[in-house]
Amino acid sequence: MLCTRCRTRTAVTADDLCTFCSGTRPPLPGGVMAPVPGPGGWTAGAWPRSPVALARAVTVLLGVVIAADVFAVVTGLRVRSRWGALAEGGSPDVHMRAAQIAERYFVLAALVQGTALVVTAIVFVVWFHRTRRNAEVFHAGVQRLGPGWAIGGWFVPIANLWIPYRVASGVWEASAQTGPGDGWRTVPKTPLKLWWGAWVLSLLATRVAEKIWSRAFEPEEVARAAGLVVASDALDIVAAVLAVLFVRALTRMQVERAVRAVNPVPAVSDAPLK
Repeated sequence: MLCTRCRTRTAVTADDLCTFCSGTRPPLPGGVMAPVPGPGGWTAGAWPRSPVALARAVTVLLGVVIAADVFAVVTGLRVRSRWGALAEGGSPDVHMRAAQIAERYFVLAALVQGTALVVTAIVFVVWFHRTRRNAEVFHAGVQRLGPGWAIGGWFVPIANLWIPYRVASGVWEASAQTGPGDGWRTVPKTPLKLWWGAWVLSLLATRVAEKIWSRAFEPEEVARAAGLVVASDALDIVAAVLAVLFVRALTRMQVERAVRAVNPVPAVSDAPLK
């Protein structure tokens, strides 16, 4: 009979759990964890690598993305205002040049956004893959997809709207387990769910706004399209802020998980919390 929790190893306890999930497996010297084959063929025999430096880099880059989005929102509002005035019957001699200048800054903002997004995405995926590899060491049994999907899942059309979330969900569950001595704990996935929902909404809104913008020619159409682009940029700011919270929360849990694996905390202790 398989373990009722991880569904990968043989149940050995009265409550149908394996030695890993029940915490009855004797710890190895020095906190070293035994190799556990997981999805994708990768063997979790090595000690997890710290994601802290990558998390800090991702946080800084997300700050750059937010700044670029704010710049885009400001320039987009100017474009909407200038082309809106022209659509309402303003003098072409007065408003056309102002509208064209505003649009140039708007295009510049889009280039800055694109560059910041690409660089941030690369570092984020590296961090994401590292946390997934660490999760294989922490608890391979709760991983639904192999480590390779932490990278490849982003490049599968349509399926990239949920594959990375499934990977992140497994990483979150494995990172939330504090160790055999403390048993299994459940940490709400609120940061993950909020970030993922905002990111998907931002992605879809951006695609729709860009299509409408590319088809806008008349002043009224340009003003309306600029307003939609501004709204999508505002959603991207929200998604970036929530991404920072998610990255920090998951990294903090992995650090805590790794520390407690080396220095297990007694299940019952009278020592005061610090």
